Amino acid sequence: LQNDTRYCTKVTSFHKPALIHSKFFPALQGRHSKMSSSDPNTAIFLIDNKNDIDNKIKKFAFSGGRDTIEKHRQIGADLEVDISYQWLTYFLHDDARLQQIKEDYGSGKMLTSEIKKILIEVISQLVTNHQETKKKVTDEIVKKFM
Repeated sequence: LQNDTRYCTKVTSFHKPALIHSKFFPALQGRHSKMSSSDPNTAIFLIDNKNDIDNKIKKFAFSGGRDTIEKHRQIGADLEVDISYQWLTYFLHDDARLQQIKEDYGSGKMLTSEIKKILIEVISQLVTNHQETKKKVTDEIVKKFM
């Protein structure tokens, strides 16, 4: 398809097309819902404090874990629908640790509460760093970019 498109652009003298692939970031309630500023429980906001982040992830992050601990230990989590795991693929930059979480959670060795705890730590650190950096921005710094 790409070669056909490039050939057609030569024949028609149109510019070559650009393709950008992007993946939508899932809402806390699952990949079939969407984030909304009118429903603060669908997302983590950069103004949220650690307690808000903790509560939102524990209460609203859709889990791919099973109905019972026994079943979860036996089958493992469904990583395709688990929001905590999906968010970690975006925010956890340690590939080896992410792979270990994938193996442990996917096999049932790790429980939902454990992966949510990891996500809370990662997101809280990210939001805290953002908030601390934002506090350092002065009017003078803003003027440099305007």
